[in-house]
Order: sequence, then structure tokens, then C-alpha cells
Amino acid sequence: MKIAAVSEDGVTISQHFGRAPFYVVVTVKDGKIVSSEKRDKMGHNQFAGEHEEAHGQDPRGHGFDPAAQNRHVRMAAAIADCQVLLARGMGAGAYQSMEQAGIRPMVTDVANIDEAVQAYLAGSLQDHVEKLH
Repeated sequence: MKIAAVSEDGVTISQHFGRAPFYVVVTVKDGKIVSSEKRDKMGHNQFAGEHEEAHGQDPRGHGFDPAAQNRHVRMAAAIADCQVLLARGMGAGAYQSMEQAGIRPMVTDVANIDEAVQAYLAGSLQDHVEKLH
């Protein structure tokens, strides 16, 4: 199993999915982390011109317009082999896009990547969908 976490420093989970510059992807075997790698992630910097103009155009909220959905598909491509995505905050559109890509998004309040992965594996990591924006 592979679990991705958005990060800015390689140790903690970023508070904002779109702004995080990379993913930390951990490989889990027999309930233990056996390897970890850093992968580049597309985000707000790459989408600067198209991101802001789409805000507020869809009644469902942030990130549901076609341009945003296209961006989310491109963001998911780097972690297509992962089953789970950990973030401490993200837009509702990005959350839904990850689900559609077959990746289980989890909005957590656990900051440390390794601790969050262990909590997920133990079945105790809560998905705080109330933090979606």
C-alpha cells in the first residue's frame, strides 16, 4: 500500500493541499513503513493565472469548475499509484477529484506524516471533512 501526504518540509503534512510543493509517498508492508520518497506536485504556483479567476463561480463551492477539476486531475497523476492522500486542509472540489481518481483523501489534524500514517493503519485517523473549503 502507498500513502501520499502533501508537505512543505518532508516531515509534516501541509495545511493546504493546493499550496504544498510536493508529496511524500510512503510504502507500507505488513503494517510498517518500509520506504519513503518525495514527488513533485503541481499546485498554485503552476496554476497561478487560472486559479484565482475561478473562485466563487460554482454554487457547490471552491474547486468544482471544469478548469479546477482539470487541475486536480493533473495533481493526482503524480500519486496515481497511491491508495490514500493525507492533507490538513483542502478544497471540496479537490477532495472529490481525488475520490474520483480512486485515491482516498483524508483531512487530518495530525501534523506528523509518520504518526498520521500509523493512525491510518490502526484505523484511528479521523477524516475531518468539516475542514473542507
